Amino acid sequence: MGIKSLTNTIKKEAPESIIHENLYKLSGKKVAVDASLIIYQNLLNIGNRPLFKNSKGKITNHLSGLFYKIVNYQSLNIEMIFIFDGKPPEIKSDTINDRKKKCDDAKEKMNTCENKEDKDKYEKASLRLTKEIINDVKKLLTLMGVSYIHPDGEAEAYASELCRIGYVDYVLTEDMDTLVYGCPKLIRNCIDKSIKRKDIISIFNYDKMIEDLNLTHDQFIEFCILCGCDYCNSIPKVGNITALKLIKKFGNIDEIIKNTKYNFPENYLELFNKSKEIFLMWKDKINVNEINIVKSEKNVSELIHYLVLEIEMNETKVHNGIKKSMTKINMN
Repeated sequence: MGIKSLTNTIKKEAPESIIHENLYKLSGKKVAVDASLIIYQNLLNIGNRPLFKNSKGKITNHLSGLFYKIVNYQSLNIEMIFIFDGKPPEIKSDTINDRKKKCDDAKEKMNTCENKEDKDKYEKASLRLTKEIINDVKKLLTLMGVSYIHPDGEAEAYASELCRIGYVDYVLTEDMDTLVYGCPKLIRNCIDKSIKRKDIISIFNYDKMIEDLNLTHDQFIEFCILCGCDYCNSIPKVGNITALKLIKKFGNIDEIIKNTKYNFPENYLELFNKSKEIFLMWKDKINVNEINIVKSEKNVSELIHYLVLEIEMNETKVHNGIKKSMTKINMN
């Protein structure tokens, strides 16, 4: 879910913290990738078309999509490090259960409906990241020479801290939670819909953002939780605008509860403080000399075999993609 309406708040209150940049400007940089988000993107980024499957019925469009994404980054000399989700915190169980119920409902509708378009729609809505999907992606990364990390906890939290301590230069994700963990530079697909070029990205600069919002890091975390997040629901009549005003006026959640008459649930402060702990969970906890990172060298012959014979991608396109990934584009 992320933080409710955070993007719109930043666009309105701190627009100069967002820049739209050509991807090639990141040449030579290191980017941590929120694996789950990018996998879902490539699973579902097919418009109204049905999911791509090979002759054995395995869903494959996420693998072909990731292949071309990685090829593009490699051709621009941008190093990617994929970060996978570990075990989520217990406080997120309600959110996870809600998502599971929606998936189960969609699967039931898919199995009972007869209209093919509706069946395809419900199949997409029923998708969840399985161990098989994760392992297939890890195999693709290994064959393409792309490193990955599978930490114990939320991927965006770990990736944010890697960026904060300078191990990577950016974090690639669509999840705005990443900023709450203090990620210095977040990359998203271009959020300016007037820009049609696919090579343009949006970069959120954290330091500029909190400066323009006139908040401390601690206040920014509290503002975001107050807006509503995966770990703590929003409060009736407290949207982003009100939340920002309250944090600026009272400074913290304790003073807000003490001095206002909003309908805070009995256990709200407990959930709020647990949420805050999660957003600080990795701060100063990563030792760069002890990062359990899986590295590999690109294996072209095995990669071709995997993509063409197992995933059943077009052989010519696979060869062209590999050639592009090995030919660094000079944009100077």
